[in-house]
Amino acid sequence: MHAQGLAVGDCAEFSKTITETDLVLFAGLTGDFNPCHMDEVQASAGRFGGRIVHGMLTSSLICTLLGMRIPGPGTLHLRQQLEFLGPVRPGDTVTARVEVLELMPRGRVRLRTCCRIQDGTLVVDGEALVVAPRRDA
Repeated sequence: MHAQGLAVGDCAEFSKTITETDLVLFAGLTGDFNPCHMDEVQASAGRFGGRIVHGMLTSSLICTLLGMRIPGPGTLHLRQQLEFLGPVRPGDTVTARVEVLELMPRGRVRLRTCCRIQDGTLVVDGEALVVAPRRDA
């Protein structure tokens, strides 16, 4: 059974500016207080010359789209492949995007997933496999 109402090429986007509060809440939720995320003094001496946003916080915006837009409420996230390509900094606006690549048997949907920051730089790229909710006619 294919996911009704979806077609190859369907896409959706969601944008969010990552705030200091987002970083603190995410660190508290996950326990990841790595200085590269939380300590500007230590992070400024590191690889990126300042603090960066948790990669999983950035990529979690993909989940927003899968669960709320395409395929939408009731979606089951089976697999996620991610490649982190560049840093996201506090204050950056991240735009997550999903695009339907393939409709598969048993309601499974393969999607391209990615995140870009405000200047268009691709910072996360990947692919997801989900089970779309049934849409009874």
